[in-house]
Amino acid sequence: MGDLGVYRPLLGGAMIGLAAALMMLTSGRICGISGISKGLLGYHRGDFAWRFAFVAGLVIGGTVYGLADPSVFRISTDRPLGVIALGGLLVGFGTVTCNGCTSGHGICGVSRLSRRSIVATVTFVGCGMLTAAVYHFLAG
Repeated sequence: MGDLGVYRPLLGGAMIGLAAALMMLTSGRICGISGISKGLLGYHRGDFAWRFAFVAGLVIGGTVYGLADPSVFRISTDRPLGVIALGGLLVGFGTVTCNGCTSGHGICGVSRLSRRSIVATVTFVGCGMLTAAVYHFLAG
């Protein structure tokens, strides 16, 4: 059957979709990571515990998976650290500006046929493609 590692993206995507569906079905909440995380910064009565548990689950799950198979988090890039940091800051700025990230808009919003989320997702993907093309053109 070969290397099962090629199926990791499919399995990961299915797990994300299942988690988003379960969250919507069980709590009526959208599984948008940026919104959940942002809610941790401003205390809302009765809202902190589930948000903390969700984010802690992401961290703990990633840690356990990384310990079980360290190769999943191996990063190899020739890009300068400053470029990577700038990219992270721009993603954070975009998340705040667009009132959500790809997990909220792309997975949860598009599946609910939200026009706002469809436009946001197309914008995210288009800007990402344009940025990668410009960077590749300028930096080689």
